[in-house]
Amino acid sequence: MKIYNTLTNSIQEFIPLKENEVKMYVCGPTVYNYIHIGNTRPIIVFDVLARLLTYKGYKVTYVQNFTDIDDKIIKKANEEKSSCQEITKKYINAFMEDTSKLNLYPGIIRPTVTENLDEIKNLIQKLIDKGYAYKKDNDIVFSIDKFKDYGKLSKQKLDELNQGVRIEVDENKKNPFDFVLWKGKKENEPYFKSSFGEGRPGWHIECSALIHKYLGDRIDIHAGGQDLIFPHHENERAQSICGITGGAEFVNYWMHNSYITINSEKMSKSLGNFMLLKDVLEKYEGYVIRHFILTCHYRKNLNFSYSDLDISKKTLDRLTTTMEKFKSYNKGVKPEVLDNLIKEFKSNFISSLEDDLNTPKALSYISIFTKSVNKLLNDDVNVEEAYNALVEMLNILGINLPIKKKDDNDIVDNLITLLKNVRNELRNQKIYNLSDKIREELAKLGINISDK
Repeated sequence: MKIYNTLTNSIQEFIPLKENEVKMYVCGPTVYNYIHIGNTRPIIVFDVLARLLTYKGYKVTYVQNFTDIDDKIIKKANEEKSSCQEITKKYINAFMEDTSKLNLYPGIIRPTVTENLDEIKNLIQKLIDKGYAYKKDNDIVFSIDKFKDYGKLSKQKLDELNQGVRIEVDENKKNPFDFVLWKGKKENEPYFKSSFGEGRPGWHIECSALIHKYLGDRIDIHAGGQDLIFPHHENERAQSICGITGGAEFVNYWMHNSYITINSEKMSKSLGNFMLLKDVLEKYEGYVIRHFILTCHYRKNLNFSYSDLDISKKTLDRLTTTMEKFKSYNKGVKPEVLDNLIKEFKSNFISSLEDDLNTPKALSYISIFTKSVNKLLNDDVNVEEAYNALVEMLNILGINLPIKKKDDNDIVDNLITLLKNVRNELRNQKIYNLSDKIREELAKLGINISDK
């Protein structure tokens, strides 16, 4: 299995730290609003990664955090004349409700910042004790000059640093790009006590502390959107290597998905060009949204459009019908070539995903496979194993189609159709007494046939 590692800017063979075990962390949302469809992309992409690793036999420990204390949350609470706790509870619940319709990987660990303050404060204290952090006014600040490897992840040079999406440049710091670990107490803001003063955590420190607590000193995969590479993940890497691993890399593979765009412009709340997931879910099922997102390779920009969602819906409707047909063809003899078709399909499908999560290519093999199986269908054939293979591979993508189950009504409908066909044949042979008998018996059951 090969994946693209942002740290090395190259495709690398995936080798876990421990045999048969994978630890992965994906940055979660800051819970001050409903998530938009752009936020959904990393949720779905790395969900597929966890499913693939599980399919391959690894024990996967998957952590995704909630940022529940932040400037944006405080601003939202003030706007709504509410508390930060009420705001975060509301939007965590909304996140869970919306994503419950996406068929997510089971057992994701979802810690919050405020329930792990002791771990965060302990890490900050370590950075202070080791000389990597200093006090500026009431803040605790990380000194990037003390970490000579700073900029390696984002390919930034210290003397050429560009201002990032969420970086506050302060000329009064030792280096204007030093970042805050602990924000000192301010009026009308929530705060917490610590050995280095009252205040609250900065944005970056939380992920390092949560990874250390829930996954250990080092992890296999750290993932998120490409907008997090700088400054967030660059700062995470610096503080974790300095405060936790003592110089060793704390992440083996950094993975980043590209943007979902609207008219070739990045979707974001700050630009006001976003579509909320909950609104899209009112028009499309979760499995349709999954399919739409997976039709594009995760490292390429994906343009959002309802017409493309319609295409995904029609594609999956056809696939659902095909799979129901395969499932019903189970009374005859299995074609000799079917085993080879299934083996080839599954091999190509998995190989595509093992090639840096090439989901578009994997999806193309579904179409190839269904067309091949369709050619095998006749009145006396059993291709139910083709249905089972499709279900198994679609499960890796998290696409759970609404396949109809056979019930008593299906059986009754089939029997009525059979009797109608028999009666028509009797009429064609002018055996009217028997054809009339069938019509009369059906009428007693409330099933009326009118000959025209």
